[in-house]
Amino acid sequence: MKILNEIPNDVNLVAVSKTKPVEMIIESYNIGQRDFGENKVQELVAKKEMLPEDIRWHFIGKLQTNKVKYLVNNVYLIHSLSSIKLLEKIESEFGKNNLCANVLIQINIGREESKSGIYEEELEDMISAVEKCKHVKVKGIMVIIPKGNEEENRYYFSRTKQIFDQLKEREFENISMKILSMGMTNDYKIAIQEGANLVRIGSGIFGLREK
Repeated sequence: MKILNEIPNDVNLVAVSKTKPVEMIIESYNIGQRDFGENKVQELVAKKEMLPEDIRWHFIGKLQTNKVKYLVNNVYLIHSLSSIKLLEKIESEFGKNNLCANVLIQINIGREESKSGIYEEELEDMISAVEKCKHVKVKGIMVIIPKGNEEENRYYFSRTKQIFDQLKEREFENISMKILSMGMTNDYKIAIQEGANLVRIGSGIFGLREK
């Protein structure tokens, strides 16, 4: 996995293993990779049952409220907190088991209708809702930026880092700005330059995704 040599030690790599067979995950595991990302709840749970217990599973896809219960006891970090309704469902389902969910707030930084996430102006409402929770801890921010050229990519990554830094200076209940999850196979180098400390790479590790 030569990509490991291109990622600084202070940046965490999530290997996006969605649609990939268990055998390929084991190959990555055997050379030291421990963080893997899935975008379908059923696939994450099925793979978790077949693979070593010390793997940290990241849920990175659009999370439907009716699937939240299956992530209890199965997920290390949910990257895609995208609405207050979803927050309330996570609080409820993890609360039933007296557990705490670690999550990232997904911001729709490019304001794309095709993507999930809250808009910047909705952040304060989300923060207020999180502060009332007992079973959800926000660990940072995640974005999926619009497809574009390098200059456009830098703009969106830089804007997200500004938001991250502004929030980091404030004190909240249940919220700590530790993780900035941005950047994928085609733009992770720019994302790192702009401040990402977690990148999500799929085809750069496993090859093109199977349909």
